[in-house]
Amino acid sequence: MQDKPTPPRHIAIIMDGNGRWAKGRGLPRTVGHKAGAENFRKIATYCKNIGVKYLTVYAFSTENWKRSEVEVSAIMTLLKRYLLEAVDSMERDRIRLHFFGDMTPISPELRALARETDGISGRLAADDFQANVCLNYGGRDELLRAARRFAADCAAGRRYPNELDETLFSSYLDSAGIPDPELIIRPGGEQRLSNFLLWQCAYAELYVTDTLWPDFGERELDQAIAAFQRRDRRFGGVKESET
Repeated sequence: MQDKPTPPRHIAIIMDGNGRWAKGRGLPRTVGHKAGAENFRKIATYCKNIGVKYLTVYAFSTENWKRSEVEVSAIMTLLKRYLLEAVDSMERDRIRLHFFGDMTPISPELRALARETDGISGRLAADDFQANVCLNYGGRDELLRAARRFAADCAAGRRYPNELDETLFSSYLDSAGIPDPELIIRPGGEQRLSNFLLWQCAYAELYVTDTLWPDFGERELDQAIAAFQRRDRRFGGVKESET
């Protein structure tokens, strides 16, 4: 049997296609979100088992509030269920959980659960697998919030404008302390980032597949990783043979 390719350290996924998956089966969009949430559990477990250290998923964007109240409520209900399960299983499974995004508009109950998972994550080892969930997240919003925090520190005399470089600015982002993703996967066939990890994706490899998120399984992830391993990652440089 051929060995599976070595995975990137950090994979990010835009979990797209839940609604289309449900529509294609004549089902409500909420059923698609439930299937997508279950698939997240499966893919996160698989990533942990094959040696991925970080998995970041786009769960709910700053623009998703425009969807119907029924759909938004269903997504938040699924999130609550997932968080309750996570509180019970994180230490046993050695899985850390972290949230990116502005949690202010999220319900107090969900914010409390998120804080509880942060506390559990803090008790786990730094090299344990970590899942990052982007909730009420937008890449531009993240950059604005980071800029405001830096400006506030400057106003308070804790920082000076001429200190700012990429490393320092990164410390103000939601992803502070986490390496940038090497691979961003977009199921569902759309070929855009949709305001996802705009700073962190500077040198990420993009992989797009027509497979809708609820159908994106281990085989599809293996294919994405294999495609990543075939890429020539030069980070703006050139091969010695080309000089």
